[in-house]
Amino acid sequence: MGRIPSLKNFNAFPHAEDHLLKKTYSGAIVTILGLIIMVTLFAHELTFYLTTYTMHQMSVDLKRGETLPIHINVSFPSLPCEVLSVDAIDMSGKHEVDLHTNIWKLRLDKYGHIIGTEYLSDLVEKEHGTHDHDHGKEHPVEEKKPEHTFNEDADKMVKSVKLAMENGEGCRVYGALDVQRVAGNFHISVHGLNIFVANQIFEGSNHVNVSHVIHTLSFGPEYPGVHNPLDDNSRILHEASGTFKYYIKVVPTEYRYLSKKVLPTNQFSVTEYFVPMRPTDRSWPAVYFLYDLSPITVTIKEERRNFLHFITRLCAVLGGTFAMTGMLDRWMYRIIESVSSSKPRSGMR
Repeated sequence: MGRIPSLKNFNAFPHAEDHLLKKTYSGAIVTILGLIIMVTLFAHELTFYLTTYTMHQMSVDLKRGETLPIHINVSFPSLPCEVLSVDAIDMSGKHEVDLHTNIWKLRLDKYGHIIGTEYLSDLVEKEHGTHDHDHGKEHPVEEKKPEHTFNEDADKMVKSVKLAMENGEGCRVYGALDVQRVAGNFHISVHGLNIFVANQIFEGSNHVNVSHVIHTLSFGPEYPGVHNPLDDNSRILHEASGTFKYYIKVVPTEYRYLSKKVLPTNQFSVTEYFVPMRPTDRSWPAVYFLYDLSPITVTIKEERRNFLHFITRLCAVLGGTFAMTGMLDRWMYRIIESVSSSKPRSGMR
């Protein structure tokens, strides 16, 4: 096949004769350095390409008739399990007596080690009419008509609880509960006790120490990058007791993986408030988690970077490194040549 003689004039990469090429030690060092840099940058760009990133989108929440899962794991180092109860309340006005809950109480010694397990069967959901969620009013311990003497069971319980408190026994409440998808609250307290039994045990509401450690609190399964702001949060009381209130805004969330799998869950923000006990208060200390749902759903999608974008970045990085090493080699060669050529002249003088 004949060649067009003038075509070689467009060659942007002319080659020199082999006898005109000179290899130097400085060029070898620059070449090795350039190869190391290019391999490092190639590995970085490849990792950057293979790493997924997330995009966030917002839309109106259209979910209906679903439940809200709540996962709790809270320790009370100063209250035995016998006196703790959990109440779940919502604003729907319905009276639910068969909640799908799995809540457990773990007895802890003064060192935080587990010494016993108990299933928490006294969790109830009460009607909104008997609890004011909007103002977060504390519930007084249930008042029942006093008897002239404590019955045998009450005496036994008082002695058992006092002995547990003397031994520094605490309690960890953990598990999951499903509540209706409306605003509400759940709280952990001594409200399940008869008021006279409670007074016999604590000798007044000011002596109920609701110090607690929130190990985990979430409103659904975890997804990559999730941050639950109350995890590993501790509140220890050293003086007067009081009520802790956590105002939680739950944001419905969908996490979409690269595999197109969709994980429905929730994330949340929280504001904390502490109300110290006053001598005139009839309520008893508690830890409240008051939650409300956002009308906006956040969709988080995993994405992978475009392959052509990866090739473009790779060519720019490797080409730039090759050009810089070439310039460095020429500068070093000229410097070495100028130094070596100046030495014979100085010797002749």
